[in-house]
Formats: sequence, structure tokens, C-alpha cells
Amino acid sequence: MNKRVRLIAKFPTIAAWVFRHSRGLPYVFPRNDLDYIGNFVNMTFEIGGRHEPNPVLQRALEILLVLHADHEQNCSTSAVRGVASSRVDPYSAIAAGVAALYGPLHGGANEAVLKMLDRIGSVENIPAFLE
Repeated sequence: MNKRVRLIAKFPTIAAWVFRHSRGLPYVFPRNDLDYIGNFVNMTFEIGGRHEPNPVLQRALEILLVLHADHEQNCSTSAVRGVASSRVDPYSAIAAGVAALYGPLHGGANEAVLKMLDRIGSVENIPAFLE
């Protein structure tokens, strides 16, 4: 199987395991009866017993991931494409994208938005915040 396909197939497992490790939870292995997003949700959120993903939330996550994938040529995408153009292995190219995403002007920008929303607190505080 193509290395790129295998790498993309591993993303949900890696992301879910990083999430669970950061919270001291045991790892949950993929299930053959679930699809790509269903496995990600299951591996991320299963706590004791069998977790069945909510189809509405699963579809929303699928749409969100498609929108992110289709969202222009951002910094990390440019890094991956630039490094991959030198014909390195896919893992090195992805590592370049992750390094770019780590920067405060790319992935860090999303974190800054979340902090800003916390500072605003509620809808009635928006005018004062904008002032």
C-alpha cells in the first residue's frame, strides 16, 4: 500500500492516542466495524465499555475535517508541499508541516482565538471588547 495512504490512515490513531496519553487514559485500539471518523471518535472518547459514536456528531466532524482539508494553501500545507517536492519520505514532509503548525502565527492563531473568546465571556461583553 502507498506510504501516503498508510500515513493518512494512521492519523486518527495517533491523534486519539496523544489525546488519551495527555489525560492519563489507556489507549483504545481501532475497530474494524467502524469507519475512519467513527474510529477516531471511539479511540478518543471511549471510557469503559463499548462507545457508539453519535451519527449526527460524527457527520458534523466529517464536514469540519473536509472544510479544514479544503481551506486554502496555508503555512503548514505549504511547508509539507515544499519539503515533499525535494522527494523526501512522507514522514519528513509531514514533520515539516507539524513544525509549521506549531508556530504562533499558524496553529497558535487558533489558540489565541480561543483565549480571546474566554476573555470576552458572553455575548453582552462583545461591544466592550471591540471598543
